[in-house]
Amino acid sequence: MEANLDLGAYFKRINYSGPDTPSLETLRTLQAKHTAAIAFENLDSFLGRQVFLNISALQSKLVHGRRGGYCFEQNTLLASVLKSLGYKVRGLAARVLWNQPPGTVVERSHMLLFVEVQETPYIVDVGFGGNTPTAPLRLEADIEQSTPNEPFRLTEAEGDWILELWDGREWRSIYRFDLQGHYPPDYEVSNYYVSTHPASPFRRRLIASRPIRGVRYALANNRLTLHRFGQEPERHFLETVNEMRHALETIFLLALPRYRELDEALAGVLDSYP
Repeated sequence: MEANLDLGAYFKRINYSGPDTPSLETLRTLQAKHTAAIAFENLDSFLGRQVFLNISALQSKLVHGRRGGYCFEQNTLLASVLKSLGYKVRGLAARVLWNQPPGTVVERSHMLLFVEVQETPYIVDVGFGGNTPTAPLRLEADIEQSTPNEPFRLTEAEGDWILELWDGREWRSIYRFDLQGHYPPDYEVSNYYVSTHPASPFRRRLIASRPIRGVRYALANNRLTLHRFGQEPERHFLETVNEMRHALETIFLLALPRYRELDEALAGVLDSYP
């Protein structure tokens, strides 16, 4: 078992009571339950606080503290869980393509996982915000793969893989990656950049998201959006600090940290985005 990992506490956190054998069905269930229970959120980096990636810190925050996190936190925790169950896992890194103009080259700022199940390779990712896949995706090109939410597919391009999502009208590129393994020091460098650089979206705006079957909830500053596949999004603007706190606690299931600057930062969001 991974050092310091409290597997029982993690299972309780995501409401999982199934088998602990490294099967595809177990992997599917863990991914669906993890994404539904542990929201994507960037409160720490938004507030200028340090983001730690060691297992003790991740358990304290995401499991026992009932917080969420972004890709490096979410996928590092899940990788530790999967390794403890006997899966073959390695970390990968991706260049985000979502909402980027064609041909744009950006840094490798996203973490995802390569997981083998009975010698079949899958891509697993529980940390891509509002478009997080909610099921493992077989590493096979040009096949539509269903999930509890939208269909996804993988395509090949010049030796790389591109993950795409079907939004009901067209296939949209999410990110581009190769299969070179990455290690904790690699992610520490990327994590420091995205959590501290003034240009990082995680420093400039408040973000939270949580998917359940057929529905995605997303918060961007004070704009709360409900996405149902194949339907027009429902948008609502939160108008008070109490409304924002209530949404974070009840929709995104977060136990809000007792940071003295939290309410001040939420009020600042409302001032900037009335």
